[in-house]
Amino acid sequence: MLDANELERYARHIVLREVGGPGQAKLKAARVLVIGAGGLGAPVLLYLAAAGVGTLGVVDDDTVSLSNLQRQVIFGTKDVGEPKVERAASAVAGLNPHVSVKTHSLRLDAANALDLIKDYDVIADGSDNFATRYLVSDACYFAKKPLVTAAVGTFDGSLTSIRAHEKSASNTPNPTYRCLFPEPPPPGTVPACAEAGILGALPGVLGSLMALEVIREIVGFGEGLIGRLLMVDARSMRFETLNYAWDPNNPLNGIKPTIKDLSQHRG
Repeated sequence: MLDANELERYARHIVLREVGGPGQAKLKAARVLVIGAGGLGAPVLLYLAAAGVGTLGVVDDDTVSLSNLQRQVIFGTKDVGEPKVERAASAVAGLNPHVSVKTHSLRLDAANALDLIKDYDVIADGSDNFATRYLVSDACYFAKKPLVTAAVGTFDGSLTSIRAHEKSASNTPNPTYRCLFPEPPPPGTVPACAEAGILGALPGVLGSLMALEVIREIVGFGEGLIGRLLMVDARSMRFETLNYAWDPNNPLNGIKPTIKDLSQHRG
């Protein structure tokens, strides 16, 4: 149930036919795990908190640095040197006291991924490397959790949703992250943010779209991004959508799967 304060706070949601009181109640009951409190995770956390998601988990083992502030808008100058998860939790509390924040000040790995993910309804992956994205997507498959995942480059970004543990309307399995990206790029071909740079507002755009997709996953309206990759080009201000499908040869949920657990991510 929503109290009088919450009814006023979420009034602009409640008047939406697609959300309404029942949808807002779903948001209040939802538990979302945000992986990474960086450029993508910052707007995800802020907008999900503002939307009234009842419980937010945040995973990050880093501290705030001065160079983060160009894009990681959940932090301020006073937060430099402090643990990201703690400062993010404080920002969420200041924005919406109705939201509970669970902090996980650690690096997600094969040993802890399933234990972390199992307690949440939706996973939002804003990590900054392919190894973590593959780990999270595999873990979500085994834990049977929906995943919203995004990535950003210097002037471009992409976003998709994955429910690889479910089947499509045609009774074929939904595509996995590995159907979209069968192999990670060779080492050294994708420079890190510190080396290549990144346009500060771009993660804000993709992170806001992530939050929107998570909200749609929870409330259940519109056409989701299952089997669709949304691509954003900040140079030309162009949004395009690429369709992708289940690959029967993929090693996770293909005809002859070879990945049976997270052991390949260890070490």
